[in-house]
Amino acid sequence: ILAILLFGLGLGTTITFASSHWLLAWMGLEMNTLAIIPLMAQHHHPRAIEATTKYFLTQAAAAATLLFASVTNAWLTGQWEIQQITHPLPSTMVTVALALKIGLAPLHAWLPEVLQGLDLTTGLILSTWQKLAPFALILQIQPSNSTLLIILGLTSTLIGGWGGLNQTQLRKILAYSSIAHLGWMILVLQFSPSITLLTLLTYLVMTFSTFLLFKLNKATNINTLATSWSKAPALTALTPLILLSLGGLPPLTGFMPKWLILQELTKQGLAPTATLAALSALLSLYFYLRLSYAMSLTISPNNLTGTTPWRFPSTQLTYPLATSTAMTICLLPLTPAISALLNP
Repeated sequence: ILAILLFGLGLGTTITFASSHWLLAWMGLEMNTLAIIPLMAQHHHPRAIEATTKYFLTQAAAAATLLFASVTNAWLTGQWEIQQITHPLPSTMVTVALALKIGLAPLHAWLPEVLQGLDLTTGLILSTWQKLAPFALILQIQPSNSTLLIILGLTSTLIGGWGGLNQTQLRKILAYSSIAHLGWMILVLQFSPSITLLTLLTYLVMTFSTFLLFKLNKATNINTLATSWSKAPALTALTPLILLSLGGLPPLTGFMPKWLILQELTKQGLAPTATLAALSALLSLYFYLRLSYAMSLTISPNNLTGTTPWRFPSTQLTYPLATSTAMTICLLPLTPAISALLNP
């Protein structure tokens, strides 16, 4: 059953990637949603069922809006092509529907709630793989309505920073971090799609590392992190680097997309937007620093918050984590090569 569901997940995304017709793209997104729902609800925990219901309702609403927008576009212009979406009304509706699908602010409210109800593996799929299909569509319709994209991008970076400040649950913190990163991507989308793609790739690698790290430590809130020293000392020493890379500090990988985006925005004469985005990155940095502090700077006898769990040996494969951690920390010097690859 798991193989069938994962195949459906992959197939839905591939169909959306390959489609040039709105109906086919919509069908791919629907397959995607329907394949991940059993994965979310598989533990039969009331919290997981609630998260699944919320996810299903938001995705269904977004898909219906998308379908309505594409039908409206066909009615107004006679075109079903994805790239031929010229009329401002369907164009705006499609952008809003896709923003709801990936959880851009101000349509983000479902994402932290849903992520909090899932286990870390499904949460990882939700915050990486499920972003790909809608993002491919946003990339294809990107030249239109620039103001809307900038507003979505700025509110997402700000809300992604603000929302995470007060959280103690790791999955909610990761959800807000996801909102902020998506905001950065949307901000630069109309000026340089290749930088957006680069940001998406680095975000996927960094989020993959973070989720696998929390999964290895079986941690779901900040207090559990404090005892990770005794489980995986080397990894705990590297963790602040992974988290600060998510926050975008040089000389780590996460600095590369932020640097290129700020440079591009300044080139386009949007210095105030760039300043706001950079300031909102400080908000995100605060909660990454908080996590780093909880993990690496509180050594076991002195942390009053952490409760010591049973220490069972982990059965998780560490190769994927090792690879993605190396990529999360060390890719900054390769910026020129990566940019050259994405700019043919």
